Amino acid sequence: MSVTDVMDASAPTHVAHRDNHTHRDVNGGWLRPAVFGAMDGLVSNLALMTGVAGGAVSQQTIIITGLAGLAAGAFSMAAGEYTSVASQRELVLAELDIERAELRKHPTDERDELAALYVSRGVEPELARKVAEQLSRDPEQALEIHAREELGIDPSDLPSPTVAAVSSFGSFALGALLPVLPYLLGASALWPAVALALLGLFACGAVVARVTARSWWFSGVRQLLLGGAAAGVTYILGTVFGTVVG
Repeated sequence: MSVTDVMDASAPTHVAHRDNHTHRDVNGGWLRPAVFGAMDGLVSNLALMTGVAGGAVSQQTIIITGLAGLAAGAFSMAAGEYTSVASQRELVLAELDIERAELRKHPTDERDELAALYVSRGVEPELARKVAEQLSRDPEQALEIHAREELGIDPSDLPSPTVAAVSSFGSFALGALLPVLPYLLGASALWPAVALALLGLFACGAVVARVTARSWWFSGVRQLLLGGAAAGVTYILGTVFGTVVG
């Protein structure tokens, strides 16, 4: 066994722990919504375009359909994200106002409530009381502690509706652009659009593996198969409907 496979015995315990004990970002940060937004754009627009192409329509119709799907989906995603995040933020702010009022009207009760919470987690009653008293001296700090402990939120890290809307719009539009791009560059057949979109789906799935426990190739292949299945089903439906209508 090489020295890189074991913890350096000469290093202090806290240093060894710091160097060897790391975690992935389980919340996903910006990566998760961005990648999933791009995959949504890829799958939905690819399926839309293959469905229309299955009806044996003109190249111009497929391009218009793809661009319309890109615009409609991106604006829909942005509006939905903005409304969702804004509503969530407003709810959180309302709850914080309630908690702020309670801290102002009933400071002793709130301090006792915080102490009881620490006791329930194994802290000795006397120590829990002292900690609660010390944390409650600053009203804003007390509000932050109560928000974290009772509501499970961080008042200083609330999501921005604008950032959510813009990021959703951009990621969806980028993903939806891939199946349209070959046609915009002069392609006359469907297969280049499908190939580029499936390649993009594989890449998105591989990137998602950064925030999951799966390997990059498994995540990539899984997303490729799901997106390919969606495109195949809509192509068949487009062919059937095109035959019936025609």
